[in-house]
Amino acid sequence: MRVADIVKRKGTTVVTLPPVSSVADLVATLAEHGIGAVVVVDGDDVRGVVSERDVVRHLMHSVDLSTPVSAIMSTDVVWCTLRDDIRELAGVMTERRIRHLPVVEDGRLLAIVSIGDVVKHRLDELEAERDQLAGYVHG
Repeated sequence: MRVADIVKRKGTTVVTLPPVSSVADLVATLAEHGIGAVVVVDGDDVRGVVSERDVVRHLMHSVDLSTPVSAIMSTDVVWCTLRDDIRELAGVMTERRIRHLPVVEDGRLLAIVSIGDVVKHRLDELEAERDQLAGYVHG
């Protein structure tokens, strides 16, 4: 199975913010959309990913909500493509402790995949395998 299978199911909506957005803007955006991370873009260029974890780390040292997200975002962005294998992606996400990966093709941001998306896809896959085996045994 490929990342394209997850994107096909969940869609291509990606919530983004520009680097100059404030932490207050970020918190409002996360809450409004019920999400855990936002991709930071400058025009069409992915500059970083900023998550709830980044907000918590920031608040540990400062309560300044006017700080730009560019100051707290992760800039060492790990991304994936539509062709990437989901099992390999799960390994990368687990090993690197990353919960959200932008999906990028030809330099364009297409979607975002979360560890929850990967787990859900894998559980659905296992359930389908179980149903096939049960059908074989009982069939």
